[in-house]
Amino acid sequence: MKIAIIHDYLNQYGGAERVLEATHEIWPSAPVYTILCELKNLPGHFKKWNITPTFIQRLPFLSTQYEKYFLLFPTAVEQIELQDFDIVVSISSAWAKGVITSPEVIHISYLLNPMRFAWDEYYSRTRRTKGAIFKLGIRFSMNYIRLWDVMSTQRVDELITISNTVRKRALKYYHRDSTIIYPPCDTAFFVPNPNLKIQDYFLIVTRLKHYKHIEIAIKAFNKLGIPLFIIGGGEARWGLEKIARPNVQFLGVLSDTEIRSWYQRAQALVFPTKEDFGIVPLEAQACGTPVIAFKGGGALETVIEGKTGTFFYPQIPEALIETIKKFDRSKFKRGDLRTHSLKFDKEIFKQKLKNFVIQKYATHKEL
Repeated sequence: MKIAIIHDYLNQYGGAERVLEATHEIWPSAPVYTILCELKNLPGHFKKWNITPTFIQRLPFLSTQYEKYFLLFPTAVEQIELQDFDIVVSISSAWAKGVITSPEVIHISYLLNPMRFAWDEYYSRTRRTKGAIFKLGIRFSMNYIRLWDVMSTQRVDELITISNTVRKRALKYYHRDSTIIYPPCDTAFFVPNPNLKIQDYFLIVTRLKHYKHIEIAIKAFNKLGIPLFIIGGGEARWGLEKIARPNVQFLGVLSDTEIRSWYQRAQALVFPTKEDFGIVPLEAQACGTPVIAFKGGGALETVIEGKTGTFFYPQIPEALIETIKKFDRSKFKRGDLRTHSLKFDKEIFKQKLKNFVIQKYATHKEL
């Protein structure tokens, strides 16, 4: 079987790239195609891969302005030639699933989420945009993008989604059902350390984007006066730092080894986002740390109330404050947290994805 892997873009290292890593471990000789690639932002071992970007890679100001080329992304993806492969596996939250394949090639898409900026985040993104002309531009361009998004999804032969939350969205927007395979958590790396003393701080690990609603946690901890450390970077950091009091500190982007140490010593991970799935809560649980999460999205599938964490609702600072006041770390057993996280282990993901691809390929050949 000749397999190709397609990924939206490789210019940051987050949950989607961890899914790509695990997928590439299944088929290490498979070439990786992507809209653009900036290896400087990725772990060193990515340099050993056979990665081919599109013509977008040659455009100016790519590092800081790549999102402004988004109207070119459908064309870029459709220029990737895949006719010599038997199987195409796309890992996509936007563009990669739109590749064109011949009837002889089976395209299996691992859908991280329907385009957030075109669907769930469309209205909030439009409200944040300044200037009537720019707002009008977003409205017209998103109309085109949504049409392409729905149409291109019909090119996919088999659809996998990462959670029940994403499965429901795919049914709503694309009218397509899917098989759920949960993303991988590296439980061999994220482990408890009983030699480290639990400290009095709470922790957030995330990309600092507007839709993450980290301001909810900051406002809550501003009032509580309890230490909150935030790991991660992104365009929302400047605005979040402006509203944070001294007990809320931003640590920036850290290595996995550093993040693991922060997990191991925290009272709890705070997760205020309605996420598509969310690997971070599982990493925390794998380290023996409970989670305080918004009661919605993927957290409903990764956190067990009273056993591996607790929920707050609605998604407002006052609800989070009340939950933190009632939180008692001693009620959570490190063994329970660890055992639950193992259900999402990377090796389980790899085996399920591999079996799914082989089975669907065999069926496809018989047609």
